[in-house]
Amino acid sequence: MPFRSAAILGAGLMGRLLAVSLARSGCRVELFDAGGPEADGAAARVAAAMLAPLAESAVAPPSVVRMGHHALDRWPALLAELAGPVFFQREGTLVLWHRQDAAEAARLARVLARTGEQVPELPAMKTLDAAGIAALEPSLGTRFAQGLLLPDEGQLDNRALLAALRATLEGLPNVALRWNTPRSLDDFSSPAPDQRVIDCRGLGARPQWNALRGVRGEVIRVHAPEVALTRPTRLVHPRYPLYIAPKPGQVFVIGATEIESEDMSPASVRSTLELLSAAYAVHSGFAEARILEIAAHCRPTLPDNLPAFRQPRPGVLQINGLYRHGFMIAPAMLDVALELLREGRSDLAPRFSLAPGMGDLHP
Repeated sequence: MPFRSAAILGAGLMGRLLAVSLARSGCRVELFDAGGPEADGAAARVAAAMLAPLAESAVAPPSVVRMGHHALDRWPALLAELAGPVFFQREGTLVLWHRQDAAEAARLARVLARTGEQVPELPAMKTLDAAGIAALEPSLGTRFAQGLLLPDEGQLDNRALLAALRATLEGLPNVALRWNTPRSLDDFSSPAPDQRVIDCRGLGARPQWNALRGVRGEVIRVHAPEVALTRPTRLVHPRYPLYIAPKPGQVFVIGATEIESEDMSPASVRSTLELLSAAYAVHSGFAEARILEIAAHCRPTLPDNLPAFRQPRPGVLQINGLYRHGFMIAPAMLDVALELLREGRSDLAPRFSLAPGMGDLHP
């Protein structure tokens, strides 16, 4: 390790992952965050945490898909090192549509097939009829005549992960957690030769990275004892792609909305009605579900909707722009960041079209 200490700004998903990895390698870590330990201000708390590279290729380029595929195999090892259990599964993604949306589904299938050609390491999607759907999800077989299975895609419990990362950091003697202590790069104008400063603040970093913008997302958490789904399910829709992600305890995360807005106010009545109506159209058991939470947040996004690293000066690394793919690509971003921090370069970065012009991180 070419440095002995690190100051990490932002204790969202990336900040916590980096803090654990660096501390376990022997580095002294100070983790600063403007909020408290529950990550209430982090976009990572308002997420479904689906790990679905082929499904996301409908809106993401091959570089992001490769990052997601890399991360699927990395998550189990990362989770195994944490102080508490985190729900994780790889049962695939089920894609469904109503008959009136068959044309949109056919378009999506063509996009996914093209992704399979560009990223051949992905498992091939499977076409399902009603019997195939019923074999996977018995409660849906009579509702849908056609569907797609995207094998080996996964999901995890985002809030359990954030809590397990915090508990792990609390148990490491070389970690100092600075909650409710906002810091910016201006507070670290001249890092010592044996220190690195890593900025993972998301939208909080915009004063130093003005290309960042917020993209609003809204999700609803419900408790639905009458619904039995074992894998994330996506509904093809001409206006928005609904997803339903089952979590432990008959909890389901329902989402779809993506709005070019930095409005952090509560979800609108229209969005809520559309999400719940679409979920009911997938499974009537959602009619008796109890709403646990309706939440909205803005995801940090760069102009090309792609993640990026930046080195504004020696010893300082900025990581940002994870957009809607945070949990799906975080392990890949972590591995590239660790290479950049330790070696000043990354062999992984070109595979993911990341950091082509990074300079030497070593002062």
